[in-house]
Amino acid sequence: MNKVLREEKKFLISIAEFRSTSSRLEKVMAQDPHNGINGYAVRSLYFDTPYDTDFFEKQAGVELRRKLRLRCYDPKQDFAMLEMKQKQGARQLKRSLRVSRRDALSLIDGDYRPLLDYNNPFAAEVYGLMRTRAYIPRTIVQYNRKAFIAKENKIRVTFDNQIVATESCFDLFSEHLNMNPVLDPYDAVLEVKFNGLLLNYIQSMINCIDKSELSVSKYVLARQNAYQTHI
Repeated sequence: MNKVLREEKKFLISIAEFRSTSSRLEKVMAQDPHNGINGYAVRSLYFDTPYDTDFFEKQAGVELRRKLRLRCYDPKQDFAMLEMKQKQGARQLKRSLRVSRRDALSLIDGDYRPLLDYNNPFAAEVYGLMRTRAYIPRTIVQYNRKAFIAKENKIRVTFDNQIVATESCFDLFSEHLNMNPVLDPYDAVLEVKFNGLLLNYIQSMINCIDKSELSVSKYVLARQNAYQTHI
């Protein structure tokens, strides 16, 4: 089980700003080893309660809240990452556990029992949470990510674009999902993640972007789009 506690700052930027800032960061930060020329694909299936508790708590800005998801980077993978992100004031706690493809599909189908086989406190916690709150799949979100890393303070800067989602199919490993855009294709989401202080040379590069910090949740983008469609 992996555990990360860090601050996260998010900005909605243009594709032009993404390209220019990315070009500057390449000169001073290491690229994520998974980066291709344009980055790498990320796909997440989000769970929520039948009453969309997590969605509405995020919308309302509740200070202590969570998101629960399965994540993969290639539909052909034989595993997925079970992740829980918890907002704790200005910081985010993310815990993750690698689960088999078969067990991930069981969770999607509403069978949480495979989590008990992992003999892991985090797996047991998620099992109890999913059972008591009746978590079910709500949406799959996919996007392209380009990431940069600085070992100091475990700093990570990511650019996400081409954000699409679906609520018509919850097969995380399908190669034929019908996805719809949930963000303007000329926009991107910049995320800066760090422990402690953000180093000055990285801060100065981020400050070149004339954008105010805001809360941009891909899960909310996907669900909000569906809610607006149903109204």
